Amino acid sequence: MATFLPLLTEENPSLFVALNRLGPVIIDAQKSTPLPQPPQHSYLLVDQNTPVDLQAIASWLDEGVEKVIVSLTSAKELIGTIPPDRLLLLLDVANVSAVSDKVRSGVTGVLLKTPSIDFDLISSVSKFFVGSTIYVLSGSDTLPTVSNIRELQRIGAILVLPDYQLTLQATSVTHLNIADAFLAPVVSDRPDGLFPTVVTTQTGHSLGLVYSSKESVKESIISGKGVYQSRKHGLWRKGETSGATQEVVRIRLDCDSDSLEFRVVQHGAGFCHLNRQSCFGQASGLPALENTLKSRLESAPEGSYTKRLFTDPALLRSKIMEEADELCQATTKEDIAFEAADLFYFTLTKCLASGVEIADIERSLDLKAKKITRRPGNAKPQWISKVSSTPTSVSEKKPVDTDAPIKMCTSDLSAVSSTERQELLRRPVLKSDEMIEKVKPIVEAVRVRGDDALLELTAKFDRAQLSSTVVFPPFASESMIIADDVRRSIDVAYSNIYKFHAAQVDTSTLVVETMPGVVCSRFARPIARVGLYVPGGTAILPSTALMLGIPAQVAGCKEIVLATPPRADGSISPEVMYVAHLVGASAILKAGGAQAVAAMAYGTKTVPKVDKIFGPGNQWVTAAKMLVQNDTDALVSIDMPAGPSEVLVIADHTAKPAFVAADLLSQAEHGVDSQVVLVAVNLTPEHLASIEQEVDDQAHALSRVDIVRQSINKSIIVKVANVDEAIAFSNDYAPEHLILHLENASQKVAQIDNAGSVFVGPYTPESCGDYASGTNHTLPTNGYARQFSGVNTLSFQKHITSQEITAAGLDVLGPVVATLADCEGLQAHANAVRIRLRDGGD
Repeated sequence: MATFLPLLTEENPSLFVALNRLGPVIIDAQKSTPLPQPPQHSYLLVDQNTPVDLQAIASWLDEGVEKVIVSLTSAKELIGTIPPDRLLLLLDVANVSAVSDKVRSGVTGVLLKTPSIDFDLISSVSKFFVGSTIYVLSGSDTLPTVSNIRELQRIGAILVLPDYQLTLQATSVTHLNIADAFLAPVVSDRPDGLFPTVVTTQTGHSLGLVYSSKESVKESIISGKGVYQSRKHGLWRKGETSGATQEVVRIRLDCDSDSLEFRVVQHGAGFCHLNRQSCFGQASGLPALENTLKSRLESAPEGSYTKRLFTDPALLRSKIMEEADELCQATTKEDIAFEAADLFYFTLTKCLASGVEIADIERSLDLKAKKITRRPGNAKPQWISKVSSTPTSVSEKKPVDTDAPIKMCTSDLSAVSSTERQELLRRPVLKSDEMIEKVKPIVEAVRVRGDDALLELTAKFDRAQLSSTVVFPPFASESMIIADDVRRSIDVAYSNIYKFHAAQVDTSTLVVETMPGVVCSRFARPIARVGLYVPGGTAILPSTALMLGIPAQVAGCKEIVLATPPRADGSISPEVMYVAHLVGASAILKAGGAQAVAAMAYGTKTVPKVDKIFGPGNQWVTAAKMLVQNDTDALVSIDMPAGPSEVLVIADHTAKPAFVAADLLSQAEHGVDSQVVLVAVNLTPEHLASIEQEVDDQAHALSRVDIVRQSINKSIIVKVANVDEAIAFSNDYAPEHLILHLENASQKVAQIDNAGSVFVGPYTPESCGDYASGTNHTLPTNGYARQFSGVNTLSFQKHITSQEITAAGLDVLGPVVATLADCEGLQAHANAVRIRLRDGGD
């Protein structure tokens, strides 16, 4: 229940955020033109001097505004159209007698404007408006007191306090602290004066029972964190030592004003000291399902069924439609419950894959319940037509046919329209803006709270409990113990990659005398501090560490920070540790995801800040890189935008089907969103069929066949008449990897304008470039090969220009510069030249 109601008259974000934790606020619609989107649960005070706009009011209520407050004149027009429980009457105390019975029964509350707080008068008004809540707004210059709030509550009224009378600071003669106002009517029957406090999730499921004091409640309201009162140790800031912190969503009083409810977002292992979500045992039902699916979203292995559901929208959509149909066909109580449970499972999987939680669904349900305008609710035609279709029983479910041929879709370039050709060039839409919104809280937490946030997020996302996330050299020899054959292979790869990248170092100085006495120069310098992101966790990727670390090393970067997710025991794979030693890493950050990117971008007490971030990663990593590069506080750049891995293979009559198929599959196994394209140059039907058969045969022999099945089924074969058409299509596509299975393939490289890396001839598999030939495997995807190069040594260098002008040179160049400066109206620029010309070089 509310103890007071704030009236917002001016912009004060921090005060609004704190007040929103306590309940609704009144938004004055007159204070903003045009009216911004009002927050849900707010009360909207409508301009009493403006004609009533029924459509606007209905729209606000539909969008979640709790109630609208209107003048007596407007109320007469709205009553009968707007439900009484959504309508409050704005009334001057002198006009109470003008209110008719129709108006009294058409509203459920009155905002009463009074010259001062007169309890007897307010009590009599309350009796006149039987069943309505009276909200009191005093026009007195005297600040109301907490005792005024208590007395008003005793007679069934609620005090309205304008924001200019409220503060987050201590109560004074001019301002009332919002926690003092909220706690004014709270009473305790305990000797220690503490208030029993029930802590729940956003959805109202209990986490535990604690105690609060006025001091702890004040801190919670202001900080937004779960703060309670330990009966033994004083203030208890939840999660301060365990990392299981809480974000406070809402603080409420019970009906007797003697206990509190804290609704929170619980982070970490859980609320209970036994590392469970609740002190009352493990969660069950929908909360348990949500927890399980969240865990699987973060850690389900590639190829598992749950991982497929999260990564294959088509499969998940089919399952939801299948289960919805089976629920519709069920007839018995047991079958309906069974099918509804299946539908909940797949529906919640789709929700969590998009970042939607049960609390979000409940908020949407609450919002729908508040709508006062309704649609007819008829089914759409396509579903009406399906009602009469033959039902599918539970026993008729058809599992995925794992023996079905794994085939690509085929298009003939000569038979498609220009629009259809453009569709062939498209990749799946990357919803980067949505992902950036998801990573913002993670990045902000690390930016503000540094190492503390980094440790919490590493425990949450990487499942590793660490005391420190950074390892500095010299690295312990026992952390780099690897098999001899692996060490030898890494050493060979290191040598080849080093040799190729060392040849790229720009050590020369470009010197050009642009005119007599005017010498311009350009020279390269290494980027001082670089961050290298190496995906890890369950995977071992020393190749990425080599591809990023070696060019940084040969470019001469002074600090090389290598970030990679730790394993469950907190260690880093020894293969990556060995490469970090080889490339001279100055620090290893044991963290992954957006939190690792944020730590390198902003720096913490232990993590060195870098100037540029390199490396591939999942969509969270990519979104975080894009976010920090646009933040001027970070002052960091990134290597390139990233997307799913991709390959385009051009094959003519000389191509060996087994080789072509192997090249396609080596890219398809990266993930279900990998992009695989075969451009077939005038191949006979028999030759093309042989390639497709090889794809199917080889795919079924792979351990990652479930991934390949999905990526290959979404991939394409494009038939073209000749090599020139094939290369033109490839240049438009701008693939990450381009493989040429062509007669005289090396002669065709000169025609390639857009590609990340080119693999020439039948004995040049893309795998060699991925690991050890010498070129870099960090390449532009999603068509960015039109604008970006792959990572190379120059990526770790920048160029500085200089100029030196003699007095004689300035005599000739100076008048030109001064004239141009005068033209632009920049007198100081011109003067910097003329003062020297007048000096005459003495």
